[in-house]
Amino acid sequence: MPDPQHHHRLSVQMVRFVLTGALSAVVDFGILVLLMHLGLGHTPAKAISFVCGTATAYAINRRWTFRAGPSTRRFLGVLVLYGCTFFVQVGLFAVLFPLFQGWGWPLIVVQVGAFVIAQGVATTVNFIVQRAVIFRRIRQLQ
Repeated sequence: MPDPQHHHRLSVQMVRFVLTGALSAVVDFGILVLLMHLGLGHTPAKAISFVCGTATAYAINRRWTFRAGPSTRRFLGVLVLYGCTFFVQVGLFAVLFPLFQGWGWPLIVVQVGAFVIAQGVATTVNFIVQRAVIFRRIRQLQ
């Protein structure tokens, strides 16, 4: 029989993860647009904005979403995960940006479209791995 508390914890974690992700995406996208406005190319700008956004996400998710204390092991796990999703997100953005640009879309539409798709894929992977692997022991103790 399914544990109703498990479903509640999952729902709460998902809502918190999405809210944290939304805030982190604002940080990420804001820095991306600013750096591109200042003349930095789309791929280096996305790389820098990714680091800023994911640092924000980790800090908030550790404390609020998963309610985990500081841990070198978890931090290293998140670094490895974010290292992998860095290549997924920046790679998707690097492919989609010129593709959408080639379709003649306005710059902001190109930026938003490429950003949303790359961010969505990375966010999905991050939640699954963080919940199932990195913060698993914490969840079992609740």
